[in-house]
Amino acid sequence: MCREPRSGTVGIVQKSTTPAVHATSLSKVYGAGSPGDVTVVALDNVTVSFPRERFTAIMGPSGSGKSTLLHCLAGLDKPTNGQVFIGGTETSSLSDGRLTALRRDRVGFVFQAFNLLPTLTAWENIVLPLDLAGRRPDQAFADAVIDGIGLRHRLGHKPSQLSGGQQQRVACARALITKPDVVFADEPTGALDSKSSADVLGFLRRSVDELGQTVVMVTHEPTAAAYADRVLFFADGRVVGELTDPTADRVLDRMKDLEKVVV
Repeated sequence: MCREPRSGTVGIVQKSTTPAVHATSLSKVYGAGSPGDVTVVALDNVTVSFPRERFTAIMGPSGSGKSTLLHCLAGLDKPTNGQVFIGGTETSSLSDGRLTALRRDRVGFVFQAFNLLPTLTAWENIVLPLDLAGRRPDQAFADAVIDGIGLRHRLGHKPSQLSGGQQQRVACARALITKPDVVFADEPTGALDSKSSADVLGFLRRSVDELGQTVVMVTHEPTAAAYADRVLFFADGRVVGELTDPTADRVLDRMKDLEKVVV
């Protein structure tokens, strides 16, 4: 395993004008395998870009397709039609092996359920993607990430010895440790109390502002979306609106209007 980090200076990821993620004419249809199947269109010809070093939240009613979009963007699910680009790499045509390597090295993912390995310490969970790739961490960047989650004193503890909020911060650090093109977060605060949620969201915000990362987050909480630079609103498998410099009140008003239209 990689050694634990020392205090140090921040390592900043390189800038690029290429979007962190771009999707073109993305569709996902379930149940179209044989005659008589009931088809469900989860994504309906979606074209969307996510610029680097920005925090984007995706919101929409239940069943709108927002999580399906996130999973297709991250390479966890294959679209029925369309293309996804991580940086300049088109992902849907990659072999399973190359796609696995891309997800490990260039994509971070934060799940609602943490998904930490119970037999590993916090530090071992954080550096697991690097260990699997046979790489050592950028020490200055690792120090910045560890200091950002505020758990340096807990790195030797296993997940069962950590609170839910602490486990999710470890999961966020694991998603960031490879300095990926993008970090996807699917309802990362859905299982947390308000204090723990604020800790996790604050860390994701700082990872963009201070570490140059890119975050794309699905959430149903207006207070969580207010941490983002912009909010994309999703309904019926399509992007139906956008809000920049969001506040919780403005997001809530948009969601109320959207739910009236959907109903």
